[in-house]
Amino acid sequence: MFTDSHCHLNFPELQERLPEILQDMKAAQVSRALCISTTLEDFPQVHQLALDHPHMWATVGVHPDNEGVQEPTFEDLVERSRLPKVVGIGETGLDYYQMDERKGGRTVADMQWQRDRFRIHIRAARQEKLPLIIHTREASNDTLAILREEGECGDPGSAGGVFHCFTETREVARAALDLGFYISLSGIVTFKSAVELKEVAKFVPADRLLIETDSPYLAPVPFRGKTNTPALVPYVASMLAELRACSVPEIGMQTTANFLQLFKRVNSESSSHV
Repeated sequence: MFTDSHCHLNFPELQERLPEILQDMKAAQVSRALCISTTLEDFPQVHQLALDHPHMWATVGVHPDNEGVQEPTFEDLVERSRLPKVVGIGETGLDYYQMDERKGGRTVADMQWQRDRFRIHIRAARQEKLPLIIHTREASNDTLAILREEGECGDPGSAGGVFHCFTETREVARAALDLGFYISLSGIVTFKSAVELKEVAKFVPADRLLIETDSPYLAPVPFRGKTNTPALVPYVASMLAELRACSVPEIGMQTTANFLQLFKRVNSESSSHV
């Protein structure tokens, strides 16, 4: 019934517990999970998870905050995106969070390498007609501007995709929706402090909403501070059901339908892999 649209099951703290996590997912009725690549180096492991498990799929991409890793070329992304069970491009985008402290005092102008990397991902996604998995943190204006400059405006030639683990304002959500993107909410929406995000959760149209864990991070209440897993995505659904005045099964079914609508390759591969 539930789909975790963004998780990192290849990370060591989850990989070593995989049999237990798979059992927990089944018990929680989490029937699908999308495993997200953050470097080209970890892509083979992410991809193998998808190949080994009929209810998992993979993406290919390099996270905007990763330095000192293999820099992706257009050809790198296109080649890997054509492999079985790869259904999206990313995680990609921009991350300016605490930029001065973490990046040795660099300015936005110094972050051109992130913007260049982002454009390569967008171009690969448009070429392959695969959705983008967008990460944006304290960089929403540049993120939206680059998407527009690269032709992402919701028309038939757009790649589209999802703004994952959304933590921005209602205005940013509206702009992303206007460009044809989906909005994915994580365990953060269950936090008491997430007042504005709860308003976003009410605002997003039902047919453009996804749920995720971003595990092993951001476990929802009442597990906040613990290691997150896809089995906890129903807690995100429960909060959304409360906020949107509907049932938890309705959220599970709607967000799963949205996932299948966005990641169309899941449908085409399901018959041969499930």
